[in-house]
Amino acid sequence: MNITVFKRPNGTPREGEVLKANLLAEKVEQLMEWSSRRSIFRMNGDKFRKFIKAPPRNYSMIVMFTALQPQRQCSVCRQANEEYQILANSWRYSSAFCNKLFFSMVDYDEGTDVFQQLNMNSAPTFMHFPPKGRPKRADTFDLQRIGFAAEQLAKWIADRTDVHIRVFRPPNYSGTIALALLVSLVGGLLYLRRNNLEFIYNKTGWAMVSLCIVFAMTSGQMWNHIRGPPYAHKNPHNGQVSYIHGSSQAQFVAESHIILVLNAAITMGMVLLNEAATSKGDVGKRRIICLVGLGLVVFFFSFLLSIFRSKYHGYPYSFLIK
Repeated sequence: MNITVFKRPNGTPREGEVLKANLLAEKVEQLMEWSSRRSIFRMNGDKFRKFIKAPPRNYSMIVMFTALQPQRQCSVCRQANEEYQILANSWRYSSAFCNKLFFSMVDYDEGTDVFQQLNMNSAPTFMHFPPKGRPKRADTFDLQRIGFAAEQLAKWIADRTDVHIRVFRPPNYSGTIALALLVSLVGGLLYLRRNNLEFIYNKTGWAMVSLCIVFAMTSGQMWNHIRGPPYAHKNPHNGQVSYIHGSSQAQFVAESHIILVLNAAITMGMVLLNEAATSKGDVGKRRIICLVGLGLVVFFFSFLLSIFRSKYHGYPYSFLIK
């Protein structure tokens, strides 16, 4: 008995490949439609599994896992969301916008099952889901170390996808207004005191201004301005708030404020010690000033050293406060 075997002509796509291509085209078309309405589209569990987890996929997806509902009291989530919106809007309205990169969001109250599936217990978290394969360790943004500024997120996305996004921030006139008010205030003061400008040559006043600038810079205010870290961190499990970051590579805004106050207290103590040593007043009064200054230096330097130990693990030295 002769059996005739029919072979598929070379180059003819299989039926499964056609269905796969059609499914991919439908997914991309749907994502482009959502992107035309808003730069970030929200996803629940079903949408997450369909458009992110399930193949086929030829696009990268950036997902922010967050908890924006008021009852969650996640102030960091709201701050990170603002930067995320700036980044997504910059991509949506750029000339390089295409269907190779999309931005989405999964809120805990809308996609609890997604958080459980990914064993995720903190928010906010940024993840990159590549076109093929599963996300790697580097596909999770290191928010604690780098911060969540839109520029830092754009740099991370460029490393993961080769898509470069130029961040365009909406105009913010608060700094200009504040500077104008300051100039007006100083100008008005000089005008009112135009007949007596001796205060300009006051060494104590200029010393205080210089110290304020030094305290601000040494406490890390410029780092905060560049990196945009959260003010503090609230543990989602026990609600405990941390004001000191546990790593030497990062800090919270509240931490810089604490360091500023400690440096100021130590400086005040040194000023009092110098006053006690150089003044020619009553001996008893000088002794009290000396003790107060010494107490300020010893206590607050111990506090500062304990913070240093908590960030640089293994540092062997301490003083009064462990």
